[in-house]
Amino acid sequence: MKTWVSEKREFAYLNWKQVEALPKESTLLVLPTAAVEQHGPHLPLATDTLINNVVLGRALDLLPVDMPVYALPPVCYGKSNEHIGFPGTLSVSATTFMAVVRDIGASVAAAGFKKMALYNTHGGNSSLVDVMARDLRAEFGLRTFTIFGSAGATFEGLNAQERKYGFHAGEVETAFLLAATPELVDTSAYTSNYIAKIEDKAVLQPENGAANFAWLTRDIAESGVLGDPRPATAENGELWLDAAAKQVAAGLEAMFRYENHYKP
Repeated sequence: MKTWVSEKREFAYLNWKQVEALPKESTLLVLPTAAVEQHGPHLPLATDTLINNVVLGRALDLLPVDMPVYALPPVCYGKSNEHIGFPGTLSVSATTFMAVVRDIGASVAAAGFKKMALYNTHGGNSSLVDVMARDLRAEFGLRTFTIFGSAGATFEGLNAQERKYGFHAGEVETAFLLAATPELVDTSAYTSNYIAKIEDKAVLQPENGAANFAWLTRDIAESGVLGDPRPATAENGELWLDAAAKQVAAGLEAMFRYENHYKP
């Protein structure tokens, strides 16, 4: 798997004596969580994992060189059952995903570290990541943090429809990979599908509405695409990756500097 995380930020490249010497109270360990799943006929199965790595790698490069923030090896398999029925999707159950994250957190705590961040770039994992951050805090006393996707970065030039409903293999993800791994993008195979339109003000929504319905990708899109990749460009991908990396870097620095001032 390609990586953009520099060797000096790879936790797994340290030996145990180097780990022992790290400042345990302040060091921040980042666990990437993503997926291996279908991304339409034009993007690779590893899309979420590749995006996670390139954004995190760029973000870590923006931090002060002496700030002890390290990337743990990623959890590449996620809860991807929304893509059931598409060849190549490798999904684990919610129970399995949470057990893996829990056991990694246990190891981090056993080594004496106090801070751990979960950086997630797969929507199907999001609710589980929130649950596990709280559980790790409660069970092991870890100061846990979460950060998702582009960390709130706003992407100039992205239209409102795509911004809201470009869920999967749409313009943003395609632009990211056109910038990072253009050899893995089949620009001749674009398709466009949306789960809803922004002008639809119905009470029942696919996500983030007053009432929501559960969906599978095959309910909406035979191609597996939820969005419109056709306007994607490498130039926008580069700009948007930089914007995402800056947001993620700002989040990681805030986590590193965070101190719990609450005293029960």
